[in-house]
Amino acid sequence: MRAAVQLETGQDKLEVLDDVEAVGFGPGKVRVRLRAAGLCHSDLSAMSGVLPQPAPFVPGHEGAGDVVEAGDGVTHVRPGDRVMLCWLPACGSCPSCRRGQSHLCLAGFMNSGTPNFRRRTTDVFGFAGTGAFAEEVVVGAGCAVPVPDDVPYEIAALIGCGVTTGLGAALNTARVHAGSSVAVIGCGGVGIAVVQGARVSGAARIVAVDPVASRREAALRFGATEAVAPEGLADARTRVTGGEGFDYVFEVVGTSATARGAYEATRRGGTLCVVGAGALDDHFRINMFELFFDEKKILPSLYGGGDVLRSYERAIALWRAGRIDLEGLITHRVPLAHINDAIDQMRTGEALRTWITL
Repeated sequence: MRAAVQLETGQDKLEVLDDVEAVGFGPGKVRVRLRAAGLCHSDLSAMSGVLPQPAPFVPGHEGAGDVVEAGDGVTHVRPGDRVMLCWLPACGSCPSCRRGQSHLCLAGFMNSGTPNFRRRTTDVFGFAGTGAFAEEVVVGAGCAVPVPDDVPYEIAALIGCGVTTGLGAALNTARVHAGSSVAVIGCGGVGIAVVQGARVSGAARIVAVDPVASRREAALRFGATEAVAPEGLADARTRVTGGEGFDYVFEVVGTSATARGAYEATRRGGTLCVVGAGALDDHFRINMFELFFDEKKILPSLYGGGDVLRSYERAIALWRAGRIDLEGLITHRVPLAHINDAIDQMRTGEALRTWITL
């Protein structure tokens, strides 16, 4: 089958190959014929080496398609069912799951070191234990989540990560209060989902911050009350909050520099929510006096910070009710053969999210 493969970490381009095989099918596994996949900036971070991922590997962790085969012991889906990929499935029995923090379950990560694919005699990994930039993938049963018939494949793929991450950061982790002031630093697909989550929560002022003009314009369409370039954040803080700082600031880039700027833009007693996925060697610095004296809450948010399956259901319910716009996130649709063009569009900020047709 065809798949887009990163042969070595650090390469700028993927190789679209037609001699890749999906492997590992058996008891407790599901084979999925993928129909759509979202290109997320985390995929680019894995390609560059910012996020750890063995190579060679197939990027992609936002995907949706149809079940081809269900292994022994799999009862929640059967061949022909429509599913989305969950890259962080919960086992339901570990301490994190028992505490109600299933998004911190490590069961899914335990499988990320097992190759999902093979090319001739070479093992090929799937990013985050999935690998959505392929025509088929074999995943654990918990990774295949049923999708209602009225949810298009491309919408389901986006809910599988970016939408859930952004909405959840606002609704689950930060729990934005009605009437509050919010700043969102980084307005790609996840940042736009944060903007929509803040709007759904009733935030009175939502300032979107991004260096790319097209993304600032998009943020306004999705609910931001104003949008500024990074150099305009200080002025917006003065105008919107009287210089006090925002009630909530979301860092959706994943660098210590933007996290530090986000911390400084947060009011005393306010909340900094870190959503961006950064590098292992990039350290966020804060001195002990300001940590104590300012009493700002620093809340990391992994995959939306809540029960993933419930978060999927909530996103679908809000989309059905017209409370959030997901179709608008899909600004580019490209075939798998043109995936490198889509990568270039993401890197330059021309696309919020790209739907890869498989």
